Amino acid sequence: MTDPSPAVATAVESELRLLDPVVRASADVLVTLLHPDFREIGTSGRLWERDSIIAMLTDPAAPRPGPLTASRMRGDQLAPDLVHLTFDTESKGLRSHRSSLWRLTASGWLLWFHQATPFVDDPFAEV
Repeated sequence: MTDPSPAVATAVESELRLLDPVVRASADVLVTLLHPDFREIGTSGRLWERDSIIAMLTDPAAPRPGPLTASRMRGDQLAPDLVHLTFDTESKGLRSHRSSLWRLTASGWLLWFHQATPFVDDPFAEV
């Protein structure tokens, strides 16, 4: 296996930061990682935009998913300014397949799109 490109490595590092509960609770940090046009389709199917996801994640009264554990993360640089990551997460028994698109902007790599799809059993999992 070859080492990831610097762009993929940066996207992976940033994606892992977004799984950190301290980062998820900080609007100041989230705005440095999420593209102004950010959109997410969450595990519930709800469509989130940058401002709404930041408000939800930083609301002290919002339910917390618990620590997120990532596995099987892989990335592909699709273009000089676009990286696609796929990975799985687990939190409190809920597992999700995830897909993220990171775009290079004047201020660096920012998360532009994210989708999470819950799954119970994955017949195509690598053994």
